[in-house]
Amino acid sequence: MSLKDVKHIVLVLSGKGGVGKSSVTTQLALTLSLKGHSVGVLDVDLTGPSIPRFFGIENEKVRQAPGGWIPVPVHAAQNGHGRTNGNGDAAHTNGLAKVHGSLACMSLGFLLGDRGDAVVWRGPKKTAMVRQFLSDVLWGSLDYLLIDTPPGTSDEHISLVETLLKEATLEQMAGAVIVTTPQAISISDVKKEINFCRKTGVNILGVIENMAGFVCPNCSECTNVFSKGGGQVMAQEFDVPFMGSLPIDPMFIRLIEEGKKPVYPEGTVIDGQAMQTNGHADSDEAETAGLLVEKYTACSLYPLFDGMVTQLLSKIEP
Repeated sequence: MSLKDVKHIVLVLSGKGGVGKSSVTTQLALTLSLKGHSVGVLDVDLTGPSIPRFFGIENEKVRQAPGGWIPVPVHAAQNGHGRTNGNGDAAHTNGLAKVHGSLACMSLGFLLGDRGDAVVWRGPKKTAMVRQFLSDVLWGSLDYLLIDTPPGTSDEHISLVETLLKEATLEQMAGAVIVTTPQAISISDVKKEINFCRKTGVNILGVIENMAGFVCPNCSECTNVFSKGGGQVMAQEFDVPFMGSLPIDPMFIRLIEEGKKPVYPEGTVIDGQAMQTNGHADSDEAETAGLLVEKYTACSLYPLFDGMVTQLLSKIEP
């Protein structure tokens, strides 16, 4: 089993499509990495694999090795003096750099001939693919493995949970993060995912309410386009922890789609932290320079995820 050296496994679930599970998974992974943890991301959304695009590695291919697949690296670990190479030795850089752990991904998107190819599979083939991902990916030693799932409670979820409960230890199975949006129509479907977790014995680590507001790119206002608070009410109803609300930030979309470092209007303050303003325009080269994980620290969502990940760590590693 390729999971034997993985310390903690966290599922990212939702009964509703389009609530931002992949976005949340991406930012949880980046934030855990910024806290110095080694992280893997497994994308089991077989018909809509979007994790490669979020990390800017969709043109990469998986390499074969004796015994399985080698996941695609996003970035290597960095110890504060420079990036490490594959042997764990520090590569030379000028001056101190921010510490972050290694990050790697596995997705069906890396195995498709073209990213526009449709995956037209029946249930048994999906089940077999999920099991193969859990058994044949050579993650090595990892602090956290985040598993991004498709919406619903169908074949992939059943196969995933059955295999994990059979092969992973109780210490490894940290639990699930549930993602919802504030609207009642979304919450009614997400409630089914909470019931699914309870029926299958998966611990619920918390609920994240996504898209609860819109950060205007032209001023410092955050408007609750889809209302706010529905996720918190649902969490209270089911007696599960509420981790917080997240707004829609166009600068995060710009970071993912264009690779440009986020900048904000003067006066933008998120969670008590002033965001980098666009008072002086950087060149395109300067905006796109650096690793994704480094540029993400300038995003308005990072302080929010930093608080959420601190909550998660207190539950998983008390």
